[in-house]
Amino acid sequence: MHSVVENFNPELIIFICAFAMIAVAAQRFGKLFTQIRLPHITGMLIAGMIAGPFVLKMIPKAAVEQIHFINEICLAFIAFAAGAELYLKELRNRFISITWNTFGQLVITFTFCSICIFLTSAYIPFLKEFSLENRIAVALLAGTIFVARSPSSAIAIINEMRAKGPFSQTAMGVTVLIDVLVITLFAICYSVSEALVNGDKVGGGFLLILVLELIISFGIGWLLGKTLDLIVSLKINIRYKAPLILVAGYSIYLFSYFIRDVSDHYLGYDILLEPLLICIIGSFHVTNFSRYRAEFLNIIERMAPSIYVAFFTLTGLSVSLDVLLSVWPIALSWFLIRLVGLMAGGLVGGSLAKDPWKFRMIGWMPYITQAGVALGLTTIVAREFNVWGEQFAAVIIGAIVINEFLGPPLFKWSIALVGEAHKRGETKENQRDVIIFGLESQSLALARQLQDQDWRVKIATRGLNFEKSEASDLDIRLIQNLDLEAMEALDAKNAAAIVTLLKDEENYKICEIAYENYGTKDLIVRLNDRLNFERFHELGALIVEPATAIVSLLDHYVRSPMATSLLLGQEKNQDTMDLEVQNANLHGIALRDLRFPSDIIILSVKRAGQMLISHGYTRLRLGDILTVVGSKESLENVSLRFESINK
Repeated sequence: MHSVVENFNPELIIFICAFAMIAVAAQRFGKLFTQIRLPHITGMLIAGMIAGPFVLKMIPKAAVEQIHFINEICLAFIAFAAGAELYLKELRNRFISITWNTFGQLVITFTFCSICIFLTSAYIPFLKEFSLENRIAVALLAGTIFVARSPSSAIAIINEMRAKGPFSQTAMGVTVLIDVLVITLFAICYSVSEALVNGDKVGGGFLLILVLELIISFGIGWLLGKTLDLIVSLKINIRYKAPLILVAGYSIYLFSYFIRDVSDHYLGYDILLEPLLICIIGSFHVTNFSRYRAEFLNIIERMAPSIYVAFFTLTGLSVSLDVLLSVWPIALSWFLIRLVGLMAGGLVGGSLAKDPWKFRMIGWMPYITQAGVALGLTTIVAREFNVWGEQFAAVIIGAIVINEFLGPPLFKWSIALVGEAHKRGETKENQRDVIIFGLESQSLALARQLQDQDWRVKIATRGLNFEKSEASDLDIRLIQNLDLEAMEALDAKNAAAIVTLLKDEENYKICEIAYENYGTKDLIVRLNDRLNFERFHELGALIVEPATAIVSLLDHYVRSPMATSLLLGQEKNQDTMDLEVQNANLHGIALRDLRFPSDIIILSVKRAGQMLISHGYTRLRLGDILTVVGSKESLENVSLRFESINK
C-alpha cells in the first residue's frame, strides 16, 4: 500500500521542511512572473525545476519520491475545487449551448488528439520501440489530458475583463463541466491503458469490471459528500475544518490503494477506484445538494493559494529537466495537435448548438489554458507507468507550459472580439451619472467621494461664487433658471440620482420636474424645514434632515457601531452597494443559493418599491434591488453577475 506511513523514515521531516522553504520561495518567484504579465503557476513550476535534482539540487530525487503524499493531498483538493465550480443552477440558461460545446470539446478533441498521437507515435523516439498496446495507451491518456481545462484561470480572466455575455457564460460553463467529465474519462482510459500495458484482454469481463468500478466510485463519492457535510457542520473554528477536509481527501487515496492491494491478493486482479473522481463527486454533492455549500466554498477559497503553491512547486521538482530538454520538439508538436483538436471541437460544438458564426470560429480560444487537473493527471500517469511515464510527463508538461503562455491572451482577445469585455472606463455601461444642485463645501466633498466610486458627477449652480482652483477636478455647470430647459441642458434624463442642497422651494421645484419628466431613480433632498417633509415624501424623495441626522447617527453608533461603520464606508476596503437584478439567470434563485464571495452580506431586498422581510429561501425576481455590503473587489465582481446578459 502506498502511503506516507509506509515511506516514513527520520529524514522525511527534514525533506518536508526543505520542501516548505522551497515552496515559499516558489510562491514569491511566481509573483515576479505576474508582474511581467506571465502566468503565476509557470513561475512556480520553473522555481521547482530550478530548485530540484537537476539544477541547484536543493532536494534529492529520492526525497521527491518520499514526499509524494503531498501531491496526493493536493490532488484531492484540486478535485474538490473543480467539483465546487459546477453549480447547476447557474448554468441553466445556457444549458443547450454548454451541452453541445462540451460535447465538441470532449468527444472531438479527445478523438482527434488520440488518433493523431497514435499515428505519429511510430516517429516519437521514446515510443517507437514500444509495442502497439503501449502506443495506444499513450495516445488514450494524452488525449484525455488534452481535454482538461483550467477553471481558476478562466474565472480570473473573466473577472479581469469584466466579461458579461453568452460567449463568456458558455465558455465558463464548458470549462467547469469539462473538468468534471474528464476525470470520468480518465478513469476509463486509465483502466483500459493499464490492461493494454499488462497484456490483459479488453473483453466483456473487463468492461463489466470497469462499469462496477465506476458505480463503486460514484457510491463512495456520495458517502464522501456526506462526510464533508459532517465536517463543515462541526461547531469548531474554520481553521480546524480545513485540515479535516484535506485528511478526508487523502484518505480516499489510501482507501483506493487498500482496495487495489486486497482485490489483487484475493481476486487475482486489481479493482481500480479513481480518487479524483470520488473527490469531485463528493464536492459536487456539497455544492449542489447541501445547506453547507457557502461555508464549504469559503474553506476551499481560503485553502486554495497554499495548496496550489505546494502542488505546482512539487510538480516542478518532479520534472526531469534532461528529459524535457530532449523532448521539447515533441511537446511543441503535441501542443499543435491539441490546438487543431480544440478548433475542430469548437466548430462542431458551436454548430450543433446553433451559436453565431463568430462564436463557432473563435470558440476554441477560451479552452487553451491548462493547470491543476491536467498536471494532476500527468503525475498519476508518470507514477503508474514507469516504463515510459517519465518521458510522457515531460512532454505533457512542456505542452501545458506553452498552453499557459498562449491561452490567457487568446481568451482575452476572444472576449474583446465578441464585445463582451467591460473593462473599467472603456464603456458607458459601467458609468453612473449624478447631478448635485448647489455649490458649497458639502457638494464639493460629495462630488469627489462619488468620483472615487466611479460616478460621473455634475454640480449645477446659479452663481459662480467659488475659486476655480478649488474645484478644477470637478464638472461644474452654470445654469440660469431651475426649469425643464436647464434640466435638459444638464442631461438630467440620464441621471441615476439627483441631489438637491438648495432652499426647500428650489429643491422641490427640481424634484417635481424630475419626477414628472424623467422618473429619476433616486431624488435625494437636504431638508431645511421639517414642515416640508410630507411634500418631498409624496414625490418619493429620500430625505436627509440635518437637524436630526447627527443625533440619529450617534444613536446608531451607540447601538450598533460595526454596522454603522460599514454603512458609512469607514471600515478599510469595505463598502455598500445597491444591485438591481437584471440577469435572467438569477430570476427565481433563492438567496441561499447565490454563489457570493464569503465577505458579501445581503442587508435588504426591495421589490416594486416595498422592502421584503428576506431570508435564505427568498427567491429573486427581475427588477429586485439588493443592498449588499462587502469588500470593494467582491462588490465589483458581484455587480457584474447582476447585470443583464444579451442573448
